[in-house]
Amino acid sequence: MHLTSARRTLVVTAALGLALASAPAVAQPQATASTNAPVKVTVTVKGPDGLLFKGKIKTKGHDVTTATGGTHRCDGTNGGANPSAVPTPTAALDDAAKKRHFTWDGTWYASFDDYSVDTIKNVSGGGIAYWNIAVNGTSIPVGGCQFKLNAGDKVAFTWTAF
Repeated sequence: MHLTSARRTLVVTAALGLALASAPAVAQPQATASTNAPVKVTVTVKGPDGLLFKGKIKTKGHDVTTATGGTHRCDGTNGGANPSAVPTPTAALDDAAKKRHFTWDGTWYASFDDYSVDTIKNVSGGGIAYWNIAVNGTSIPVGGCQFKLNAGDKVAFTWTAF
């Protein structure tokens, strides 16, 4: 019986060796570019009386601070929308405001893990309107801190009556 057991062990070892030798190589993860690399986008702000701002802005996801909402991350990971930080529309608005010296304000909603943009350049919805966010002509389906922007995107904040 000892000889039979040794043969089985030898056959199993040989079969396992052949199986491992013929198995496809496991792909190793390759280094990828940062998903939060700065991108250049065009930001447009249209109020009830027309254009309030338009310009090209270099942006990436980052913490945002508003007078009403405080400081919170706004990098696309909000609400689990993206697995890693990415540029977002609200971060782009914040960068535009800092670069071009205008103000904006927004309320932070913890339940949505996002801001509601309330005022841009002293223009507020005041209960009769809101700031709609669109990218490339389409209203975004998530909050402005959750939507991923790509280089060349056109981001529009438009005062929209109810």
